[in-house]
Formats: sequence, structure tokens, C-alpha cells
Amino acid sequence: MSNEKILIVDDEVELAEILRDYLNQEGFKTCLAFNGEEALEQFHKFQPQLVILDIMMPNIDGMEVCRIIRSKSNIPILMLSSKSTDIDKILGLGLGADDYITKPFSPTEVVARVKAQLRRFMHLSNVYKDSPLHKIGNLIINSSSYSVHVKNSKVELAAKEFELLNYLAQHPKQVFNREQLYNQIWGYDEFGDINTITVHIRKIREKIEEDPSRPKYIKTVWGVGYKFDFDEEE
Repeated sequence: MSNEKILIVDDEVELAEILRDYLNQEGFKTCLAFNGEEALEQFHKFQPQLVILDIMMPNIDGMEVCRIIRSKSNIPILMLSSKSTDIDKILGLGLGADDYITKPFSPTEVVARVKAQLRRFMHLSNVYKDSPLHKIGNLIINSSSYSVHVKNSKVELAAKEFELLNYLAQHPKQVFNREQLYNQIWGYDEFGDINTITVHIRKIREKIEEDPSRPKYIKTVWGVGYKFDFDEEE
């Protein structure tokens, strides 16, 4: 892992420059933006492999920037914020962010998370490359294009919703608890909120199931977790 391009977006110029210096020391190529409009402009010009994105910014806030980037790319997005409530975390992750760090933080922690997210992204990309297409009942999962179709109609999933669905589908009938799923998809058990798994499962069911209250694809194993277990007869 070397020479990956990192876009750093934060209206606190000094903080952004500190992160830039730490990442440059690790061999990364970096680009800075100080508001939402600059972030989107640099995203297209610089074409980064990962984005570090502050939530509270002028012009266009980080949440909206995250949503726009995620609609165009599945690269890792690491969000920064001074807010630490569970609602903010779930909202940020629900928009497609891969990780969430609250201020103040250690720059070395950010570097460690950047490396972890890039390793995870490359690993998942290789896994998906080996088996790009899954057809289960009326559900088609295409790992190459990060797309999902139900009854030939495209379903819009956030990046983490897709990764969670695809991971479960690649391990049919295997039961995972929330901690296992969070560690696999987000990569952090000590920093994250595993309740986001429940939120993402609910959103996925609302998008792919005819009756989300009686799911045919992702089943709840009460007291344990979830499994992908399609049964045409149900």
C-alpha cells in the first residue's frame, strides 16, 4: 500500500494541514479542500482513493458531500465531526460513510484508520472480482458495478448497504451476529456502534423485500443475529 491519493476536506485549515503532513510522511499523496464546493471539485480532478471529510463546513456540508460522492463512487469515506451522538453516527454511516471519528483526535489514529479502510477496500474489491454476479430468486447482485436489481428493476443501495447484503449473500445460511458483521464491513469493533447493523438491515429489507416484515432473503435469528437464507416457498 503506497502512493494512494487522499482528499482531505476540512474548513479548519491548520487541522487539514496537520493531517496532510502525517499522511505525506506515510507515503500518501494528498489534496486539501476547505469547503463542500472545493471538495466536489477536487474529487473530480484529483480522483482520490479515499476521502477524509468534515461534517460541519460552509456552502455544502459534509453530509451532502458524502451523499454526492457516494452516488458516484464506492471509495472509502472517513467522516470527521465534533458531534458524538449516536444519531449523528448512524446518519453519517447511513449516507455511505465507512468510518466516523469525533474531534479532538490523534492524527496517528486517523492514519491508522485510513490504512485499515484502504486494506479492507482492496480486499473486498478482490473478493468481488472473483464472483461478481449473484442471482437469488428475483434478486440480482452485481459486485463489479455495485448494483442490485429486484425483478429487473434497479434498487439504489448505499455503499455499506450493498456491502452488507453482498457479504451475507456470499455466505448463505451462515449466521452472523452484529459484532461479526460490523467488524467485517466497517472494520472497527472498538470504535463503532453495532446498532448501525440493525439500521442497515432494516433499510436493505425495505428496498429488496416485497414484505419487509416477512423477509425472504435476510432472516433474523432471534438472540443471535442475521443470515441470508432464501426460500422461494416462504
